[in-house]
Amino acid sequence: MHRGINAAAESFFAVLKEEIGTRQWPERVSASAEIFVFIETFYNRKRLRRHPVWGYLTPLETRQRLEQGHALAA
Repeated sequence: MHRGINAAAESFFAVLKEEIGTRQWPERVSASAEIFVFIETFYNRKRLRRHPVWGYLTPLETRQRLEQGHALAA
């Protein structure tokens, strides 16, 4: 279980580093804001990932379908 979580975190940080880079920001708040925008506008909503059942979906679409499936099963 821990390996899966670690792999997911490493994958996320690799994408973050590739997209934003390793530069320094003038203050912490601007770094936080830029990372937040990256996560909310690209990583969760536009980036496609391969899902074995549903095909290419964004993480947000994957979560919505999973939640919808749980709601239907309840």
